[in-house]
Amino acid sequence: MSIDTAPPEILGEMPEVEPKDTRPFGRLPAYPRIVGVGTAVTPTSYTQQDVLDAFDITDPKVRSVFLNSAIERRNLTLPPADADGVRSPESQGDLIDKHKELALEMGAEALRACLKRAGADLADLRHLCCVTSTGFLTPGLSALLIRELGIDRHCSRSDIVGMGCNAGLNALGVVAGWATAHPGELAVVLCAEACSAAYAMDSSMRTAVVNSLFGDGAAAVALVAGRDPALGVPDAPRGPTVLKFASCIIPEAVDAMRYDWDRTLERFSFFLDPQIPYVVGAHAEIVVDRLLAGTGLRRSDIRHWLVHSGGKKVIDAVVVNLGLTRHDVRHTVGVLRDHGNVSSGSFLFSYERLLDEAVTRPGEYGVLMTMGPGSTIETALVRW
Repeated sequence: MSIDTAPPEILGEMPEVEPKDTRPFGRLPAYPRIVGVGTAVTPTSYTQQDVLDAFDITDPKVRSVFLNSAIERRNLTLPPADADGVRSPESQGDLIDKHKELALEMGAEALRACLKRAGADLADLRHLCCVTSTGFLTPGLSALLIRELGIDRHCSRSDIVGMGCNAGLNALGVVAGWATAHPGELAVVLCAEACSAAYAMDSSMRTAVVNSLFGDGAAAVALVAGRDPALGVPDAPRGPTVLKFASCIIPEAVDAMRYDWDRTLERFSFFLDPQIPYVVGAHAEIVVDRLLAGTGLRRSDIRHWLVHSGGKKVIDAVVVNLGLTRHDVRHTVGVLRDHGNVSSGSFLFSYERLLDEAVTRPGEYGVLMTMGPGSTIETALVRW
């Protein structure tokens, strides 16, 4: 059910009793609520200057890309330096191993932090959806985490692989549907991106743009549908209800962001078209208007904006095209500054910071926005 077909009460006070439905099941489905969030990063943090020094980068154009990125630090797991201080390129096999190791470590930490915030533990978990784009694993990350952490073997699972930076919201939409179909049961979306495992080393500007931007990070978000979930910390602020999703794919820019095989380097390499910030910005208004259509809400009614930390130019383009203020995107900017672009989990890093501020009030609305390969913009409407 979308907000378009929801009873009018959904935009005012939440009714004490869910309204009756004439269908055989007797009730309208319960909206899922976010009840926890947690994040994790790898142990080593580098400034942009540290990375330039580590790879002995002297090209002034490449250095300019790094030093004008609005990023101060990123968590990375770089290849070890030899006796001469040289960091040799890693084989694709080594990078897959790195992806597996880091995704498991960060993923487990973020999952535990999320469950703790939800007042739950691993035994309460009923569905685990893992999102990643920095390596391919079969069996998927969800199966590996279930084994690693001793999660109940009957926990259902799903893996969303290769969708890129927008995938956290794609997964949230899928898992919101699962939670709605299983009221009272705990579901978690876990985004684990070991961007160090997608790091190429050469002197091209294509590589420079990517290498200046991404950092390692994992983020998890917990959902429960129903008005009185058994889980959750009674004294903690209630999380927002997830009301609606809207997407927009830009087919003419399908190749503008891609992770494909580089025959010269004999490994996978990421590509970002320099024009993609402006393409994304130009379509941001379209998808947000679609998200708010039929709700009676205007953009000025949205109190909280949690936008993917895609890069300085991406953030600026979204701000300009949606008429936002710098305050609106303070957490987006802060996450970029402190961690770089951590891919699919970036918006959850921002959500965690908003939660820590303790400024949200009942009845306020928020918009979550991610963008990535496709080229795609994903959005969600939430209400506290």
